Amino acid sequence: MSDARFSDTVAYIVKALVDNPDQVEVREIDEDASLLLEVHVASGDMGRVIGRGGRVINAIRTVAQAMASDDDMRIQVELAE
Repeated sequence: MSDARFSDTVAYIVKALVDNPDQVEVREIDEDASLLLEVHVASGDMGRVIGRGGRVINAIRTVAQAMASDDDMRIQVELAE
């Protein structure tokens, strides 16, 4: 079920937000009926990706879910430490 366009899009968005874009890594983990994207960033960039009240990470999740809805699949985006 893995599709590189999901992880590439999430990586592109996150790299535009952080101070250390070379340390951004997005790992795809296939689960039963969904795809989990684990986003890894430098520790100093965590706040930028989370945003005030979680608004930025929620917006990233919304974009990913909108992309996945075209393919009738479920996608989750998690920020890993």
